[in-house]
Amino acid sequence: MRVGVLISGRGSNMVALADAAREGRVPGAQVVLVLSDKPRAGGLERARERGIETAVVERRGRTREEHEREVAAALRAAGVELVCLAGYMRLLSPCFLGEFRGRVLNIHPSLLPAFPGLDAQRQAVEHGVKVSGCTVHFVDETLDGGPVVTQRVVPVLDSDTPETLSARILVEEHRAYTEALALVCSGRYEVVGRRVARL
Repeated sequence: MRVGVLISGRGSNMVALADAAREGRVPGAQVVLVLSDKPRAGGLERARERGIETAVVERRGRTREEHEREVAAALRAAGVELVCLAGYMRLLSPCFLGEFRGRVLNIHPSLLPAFPGLDAQRQAVEHGVKVSGCTVHFVDETLDGGPVVTQRVVPVLDSDTPETLSARILVEEHRAYTEALALVCSGRYEVVGRRVARL
């Protein structure tokens, strides 16, 4: 499975996926392209250090549709079969999703459907919840609302700040995303409505 990873920042989840694939912990997967909408994204250099092809497609000066068409063209040119969003800070339109229907994964730092959107860890702390975590899901046209592939639970401590909670969730994100990618690459699952059932 040829995987393309979209990033906007440091790319720690991209690194987790790329290293897991290279080390054989995700059989049959290879990260073949890391693409960012920001030329200074730290994850680009981390990808290059691993010998992974990189690309930058800036949004500036383009409409959303033009930008997404260029991103999709770069993914197709690299032969990408599965797209993983790893801190990619743009919502994808139906235009893009139509080209990769059922083949886009995202990771979100909460137990969806709780706390979708930005600042999920801050929302968890402010709401006083006792557990939070992370969710890997297929991407559809809704905000953080596609079928859930896997989740991991992280306790919220009374002393937590959004930053301390974020750090603990990030550790589980790396594990969850690797697990989810392995499942999807194995093909041993089916999507039934909003459920992802393991076969």
